[in-house]
Amino acid sequence: MIHVGDSTWNLRVYITDLQVEKTLRVRGDLHIGGVMLKLVDPENPKDWSDHALWWPTRNMWLTRTKSTLDQVGLHADALLYFTPMHKTLRVQMPDLRYLDCRVDFSIKTFGAVVALCKDLGIRHPEELSLCNPLEPVHLKKNYADLPKKKIPIEQNGNGREFIQPAADTNTFIPASAGYFHGSNGSLDGTTNVGPFSCAPVQHANYNTNKPTLPVTPIGSPTGVCFSRNQCLHVLKYSLFPQTLRHNNSNGYTMFNESSSSLGEAIDNLAYSPCVLSPEARSRLVKPKTLVERARMNVGWLDSSLSIMEQGIREFDTLCLRFKYYTFFDLNPKYDQVRINQLYEQAKWQLLNEEIECTEEEMLMFGALQFQVNLQNEVPQPDSGIDTSSLDNGADDDVDAALRELQITLEGPNNSHNAGDITHIPELTDYLRFLKPKKFTLKGYKRYWFTYKDLHLHLYKSRDDVRSNNVPQITINLRGCEVTPEVNLAHSKFNIKLEVPLEQNTNSEMWIRCDSEDQYAKWMAACRLASKGRSLADSSYDSEVSSIKSFLSMQKPAQVAAVTINPNNIDPNEYISPRYSKKLKNKAVTRMLEAHANVKDLSLIDAKLNFIRAWQSLPEFGVTLFVIKFDGHKKEELLGVASNRIMKMDINTGDHLKTWRYNTMKAWNVNWEIKCMMIQLQGESVIFSSLSADCKVIHEFIGGYIFMSMRSKETNQTLNEELFHKLTGGWN
Repeated sequence: MIHVGDSTWNLRVYITDLQVEKTLRVRGDLHIGGVMLKLVDPENPKDWSDHALWWPTRNMWLTRTKSTLDQVGLHADALLYFTPMHKTLRVQMPDLRYLDCRVDFSIKTFGAVVALCKDLGIRHPEELSLCNPLEPVHLKKNYADLPKKKIPIEQNGNGREFIQPAADTNTFIPASAGYFHGSNGSLDGTTNVGPFSCAPVQHANYNTNKPTLPVTPIGSPTGVCFSRNQCLHVLKYSLFPQTLRHNNSNGYTMFNESSSSLGEAIDNLAYSPCVLSPEARSRLVKPKTLVERARMNVGWLDSSLSIMEQGIREFDTLCLRFKYYTFFDLNPKYDQVRINQLYEQAKWQLLNEEIECTEEEMLMFGALQFQVNLQNEVPQPDSGIDTSSLDNGADDDVDAALRELQITLEGPNNSHNAGDITHIPELTDYLRFLKPKKFTLKGYKRYWFTYKDLHLHLYKSRDDVRSNNVPQITINLRGCEVTPEVNLAHSKFNIKLEVPLEQNTNSEMWIRCDSEDQYAKWMAACRLASKGRSLADSSYDSEVSSIKSFLSMQKPAQVAAVTINPNNIDPNEYISPRYSKKLKNKAVTRMLEAHANVKDLSLIDAKLNFIRAWQSLPEFGVTLFVIKFDGHKKEELLGVASNRIMKMDINTGDHLKTWRYNTMKAWNVNWEIKCMMIQLQGESVIFSSLSADCKVIHEFIGGYIFMSMRSKETNQTLNEELFHKLTGGWN
């Protein structure tokens, strides 16, 4: 029938559940909700509440049901999909196991991760994100040079094909985009710099009770809970040969566990298999250079776009990983799943050589991992968790708050200032100092060091201080980069300082300590000073203790009357290929010597010690990107950390310049030319990103600033709006 003059036209909609295409007669002023009502058969009892309209050619969801067809730009040539918003996503956990999860493909990825982590029992989901699995080609080429994603072809029920273009996951070009006006962020709440003016936010401390999850009915063929609010599958499968069951029609291996429950699935995430299959390990990409490490960050999804908009389809695989290396309120009482998955991510970073460590440190990590594996086979007491080194631990919240208030009011209980709150703490000793210069063979020179109020003063001798002589050298340690260089076998205790100068360049200096005790005191002082905190800070003593504990675990010890057969231990499961090849037959013996220091640790304590030691590594928490500064042809290395960004040597990783977030006024992105500008006190830094889209760097900076605003208040909710303002890049 031909309709003339009635302003109506045909709209094709494919209903995916029924595999049927319907043609609706519509007008441009019909709203999206009206289209959905026309599709639903009132006599059909099926629940359509989880369905929405997806526009494939525009790569967008039509979720604003009050918008009209004219407002969204729909015309007669359009084909829509009426499809569920929650779809099955294959998620690889940090321990490299896989879960089939029901995830909302229609909301922003950040919201999808929050919901997923709630189902998995992981607190503080803002620290995690989803990323695409990496392949070897990603390490060989920069982002712009990678082959374009193949365009999938989807079919409707009538066999008609249409091309679904792959999403440009990090691109957004406003209609009125001007030079460096695409988006901006600001750290100055008093300056009008657009939508990203920030104020401190009270952050969520999520419900500390273990999540209550529905039980899957026994006999369910797939172990799936069909609750609307709980959409996590228990279709667990992994790459372990003993768990392979069968292949379903979708072509992926599924572990059918009909008698399990969601609660058991969550419990299992707190314990990971000791040995990974060779097949799974062979799929890991292994970076060999700093540039290749930087290229590993190409896979992060855009937190401000939905999963579907980024080219991900049902049954595709994504990796769930800790993205921001600042872990808030890590509490063994409530975070056993979170701690285990964090431990596993740290373990694979070390075994995959994504982060550097010394030989002694590698043996210590191997020993801790070996202890974890031993304790996995031993029943763990529910109340036997050691929380002495964690803030608040498992103590009562009121007691913890009172103790923290007491420390704040009284200050640290150091012998040099006990009983005198007006006394400024000071650290003094004879140390050796070296400032490297070109074309010189001069070595370390002995000085009398005094440290007070973030300043390091060097005198020829102690008598110069008594005589009130001017110091030979004065160094302001605020904002400096501190790198340890320790070799216990050779009694080498060095501290590398990269001190910022007026031109934002770093001057390299070295301090050599004579003993372990001396090193712990001065290293703790330097670390706190780099963050602008003096010896009066309440965390100084705990920092010293942490450093001493880290060193003690690396010391070789006599192996007790052996109950462990070294021949039954594969060193490749505990030690990175580099050191396994270097140590050869001695690797297991050396690791067992280190294990004697940690053999009494419980399972959770061994994992926490592993995480703390990982956090103590010089390269911890620095995410790398290959960039090119404005006006320069040479590729540079940019490091993004929790409190600063750094220009680094692309070959050695040395820090050349450091910009701290507390000196940052705003950060802007021009989406049209893919360039980023950071406004700082006294200068602006402009660069383009080569190894990943500039949106990824923008999101890391905004994300870390968001993380720094979290508080210990327990009655707050996660401020998703602020997160997107800081990381989204546009309104």
